[in-house]
Amino acid sequence: MTVPATHHLTIAAWLGITGRQVAAAAELFDGGATVPFIARYRKEVTGCLDEVALTTIKDQLSRHHELVKRRAAVISSLQERQLLTEQLAANLNGATTLTELEDIYLPFRPKRRTRAAIARERGLEPLAKLLLEQGQEELVLSRFINPDQQVPDAAAALAGARDIIAERVTEDPATRSAMREFFRRRASVVSRVVEKNREAAAKYRDYFQWQEPITRIAGHRLLALLRGETEKMLSVSIRPDEQAALAELTKRWLKPSPHRDQVLAAIEDGYKRLLAPSLENEIRQEFKDKADREAITVFADNLRHLLLAPPLGQKRVMALDPGFRTGAKLVCLDGQGRLLHTTTIYPTQGEKQRSAAAQTVKELADTYRIEAIAVGSGTAGRETETFIREVGLDQRIMITMVNEDGASIYSASEIARREFPDLDLTVRGAVSIGRRLQDPLAELVKIDPKSIGVGQYQHDVNQALLKASLAEVVASCVNSVGVEVNSASGELLTHVSGIGEALAVAIVHYRDQHGPFRSRRELLKVPRLGAKVFEQAAGFLRISDGSHPLDASAVHPERYGLVEQMAADLGATVADVLASPSLRESIDVSAYCSESIGLPTLTDIMEELARPGRDPRQQFQSFRFAEGINQPADLQPGMIVPAIITNVTTFGAFADIGVHRDGLIHISQLADTFVSDPAAVVRVRQQVQVRVLEVDLDRQRISLSMKGLA
Repeated sequence: MTVPATHHLTIAAWLGITGRQVAAAAELFDGGATVPFIARYRKEVTGCLDEVALTTIKDQLSRHHELVKRRAAVISSLQERQLLTEQLAANLNGATTLTELEDIYLPFRPKRRTRAAIARERGLEPLAKLLLEQGQEELVLSRFINPDQQVPDAAAALAGARDIIAERVTEDPATRSAMREFFRRRASVVSRVVEKNREAAAKYRDYFQWQEPITRIAGHRLLALLRGETEKMLSVSIRPDEQAALAELTKRWLKPSPHRDQVLAAIEDGYKRLLAPSLENEIRQEFKDKADREAITVFADNLRHLLLAPPLGQKRVMALDPGFRTGAKLVCLDGQGRLLHTTTIYPTQGEKQRSAAAQTVKELADTYRIEAIAVGSGTAGRETETFIREVGLDQRIMITMVNEDGASIYSASEIARREFPDLDLTVRGAVSIGRRLQDPLAELVKIDPKSIGVGQYQHDVNQALLKASLAEVVASCVNSVGVEVNSASGELLTHVSGIGEALAVAIVHYRDQHGPFRSRRELLKVPRLGAKVFEQAAGFLRISDGSHPLDASAVHPERYGLVEQMAADLGATVADVLASPSLRESIDVSAYCSESIGLPTLTDIMEELARPGRDPRQQFQSFRFAEGINQPADLQPGMIVPAIITNVTTFGAFADIGVHRDGLIHISQLADTFVSDPAAVVRVRQQVQVRVLEVDLDRQRISLSMKGLA
């Protein structure tokens, strides 16, 4: 869809870039290009726009398309009802937002039979106009009395006229716009407990009598209030002071006149009955949307850090899904995550069972040459970890706990059933725990992001927006790391730029039928994988032992010829250039600049030649909780213990200290200096030291601090 240049300029001004950059991005999007592809491989076209800017442009273009679509529907409706005038059409075409468009359309929108509509049917529109003009002449009300039209007297005539005035005032676009802004500036959020549910509403007791200006309320607090309202524990209103609002409204419409009282009564009625409820709904939704976006941004940022957590890599792993009564499900995996063995041990059920479990662990560690052991963080996790550390294994075997949030979701999913149809759910969960240690990204893409446990009010926000935002984060992470096409699961391939679910299935099917891909070009043999998809996807797919040396790198196949020319100019091969730092240093990249290839792309290519297929994730670091602290009762104020950040919110961060209950590090306790954004200080999966401030065993709350521990 063609977007006016003026809209490109509006987006550009907002982002602090040029209209040409926005137009270039828009053209690429219209051609089917994805954000990761444009950000990585079309830098010269867009002036090096990053994924954040590109995503914003895409969202703004989508909003413009929604505006255009809605405008067309409105104009069509008006034409069908023969209500469209030149001036109205001009006003509609001049609207730049959906809100402005709907304000213009409101008086003409088909609606139920209102009190004003009934008054018009009774011939009272002329009387309403006379009153609203607020002239000085006396009214001859007898002209409007008509018992046959259910206007038996002057009082009935005036009442009907007031209904018309009330609707006219409240539907006036300029008035609505001004009063909407008044609500934005002056409304307060007021909550009260629903008395009949007072006892059940205990968790909302902080909000039983709450009032706060809408301009100052934190997003997470508004979402909490609205959740309480949804659960019928709180009643919530969002309005300005009524008298102040009426004063603002009347000064726009009221003039000295013998009929002033009638107009004032109409305005007050219109405000209370029509305008205030309507604007409250709008402002409520507007600030709810703002809170949603804030919460979704926090969730997306947490998810990104979680997905990009350091991988252990292709190590042979023993993984345990702990349990007290049912024992610990134990699996052994090879370096590629393939299941080699499964059994159940009972390390917490008596000395005999414990001894047998220890023998089993040692034998399996030797048999499968285990290099690392992953213990799930759920029930009996700390006890199982302690047991494993006391077994007496080779000191070179790393032992670590793995956050198992979402593992049970995976184990019951269709994906897990397809992969392990004959295994128990808990065994599938153990496999997921082990693979999560090897490669968090490859395993976590199999789980609905909302089940991973790093969100804030995730069930209260706009679900469509949340799903789209998290999908963008997953795609961004997958493409930034790259995917080994010959070992990737269909779920991982789904998120590669341009591929999607159907083609991912087709790629896996082709691989199963024909064996490993020998080159990126061979991907074009996959049914329905055409040149456009290949362009979008090829640079993010890796083939470690491909026929071309660059197949294992992030260099796009469209640039293979360029690298081959560089090598030829040196009298060498591409493989020689990859192997020799001195050859690479002798390349003058400026000599290869052209209209389509600039320094940004050439710089990326040279970095890839130095480290082909480099993984942007950090190096894996093992983590260990404090010994002897397994439950909240083991904690004492003042203790300093190791912790791992599990969730970051707008009001602080939650940290796992190994007691099956995360502690809260309030935003005021994150650093020795003032912190406005917790995400600027900590990130999900970060290893930190914390001090225990308070332990409330009754409410199962733990307060922590990082002050003085940086």
